[in-house]
Amino acid sequence: MMNKIPKLLFFIFFVKPVVFIILGLNIRGRNNLPLTGPAIIVANHNSHLDTIVIMSLYPLSKLHKIRPVAAADYFLSHPLLKWFSLNCIDIVPIKRNSQLKKSDLFQECHTALNKDDVLIIFPEGTRGAPEEIGRIKHGIFHLAQERNDTQIIPLVTHGLGKSLPRGEALLVPFNCDVIIGTKLPPETTRETFIENLSNAFNDLLKYCLTRNNAER
Repeated sequence: MMNKIPKLLFFIFFVKPVVFIILGLNIRGRNNLPLTGPAIIVANHNSHLDTIVIMSLYPLSKLHKIRPVAAADYFLSHPLLKWFSLNCIDIVPIKRNSQLKKSDLFQECHTALNKDDVLIIFPEGTRGAPEEIGRIKHGIFHLAQERNDTQIIPLVTHGLGKSLPRGEALLVPFNCDVIIGTKLPPETTRETFIENLSNAFNDLLKYCLTRNNAER
C-alpha cells in the first residue's frame, strides 16, 4: 500500500474537493458501479476530467483497485508526466501499436484484471468533440471476449467537455452528469457487441440533465 499513498493523497486533497465542490455532479445508477473486479467500466471520453471524475465516485478504501487504461506513448512520454500517471492516477499503460498481437496489446490489462482490479476504458480511443460520442473502436470487444469472468459496465458523462475541453488548461465550473448503466450481456460477434455498447450509451444519455436542458 505504500506505493498507493501518492494516489490517495492526490484524491483526498485535490480531486475530491474539485469534483464535489467546484463541479456539480448529477449521478444516476451509482449502485451499478462495480466495487470489486475483475470488471471494466466503459465510458465516453470528452475531457481529461473524465478519468478523475469516475474514480472520485469510489470510496477512498476502494481507490487502489480502480485503474484507468491509458496510452503509454502519451502518458509515459515525459518523466514528470510518467511519475504522475503511474503514482497519482495509477494507469494501466497500453501501447497503441497496430503491429502488436492482441495478446501483447492487452497484457497489462489482463494482469490488472487477474488481480481483481476495476479498469476504466474509453473505447473511442481519444478525446472527442465536447459532448459528442465518437466512433467506438473494436479493441474493447477483443479484450471482453477473452474475459468471460469480467463484467462490462457502460458509463456516460456529459458536461465535462465544457468544464475542461480538449486543448484547454482552465477549469470552468459546470454542472455535469455521470450516468452508470447495468452490465452488458456477453456477445460472440464484434458487431453485436459494438451495437449493444452504442445503444447503451444512447440510452444513458437520455438521463443527462445537462443535455436535456440544453435541448429545450
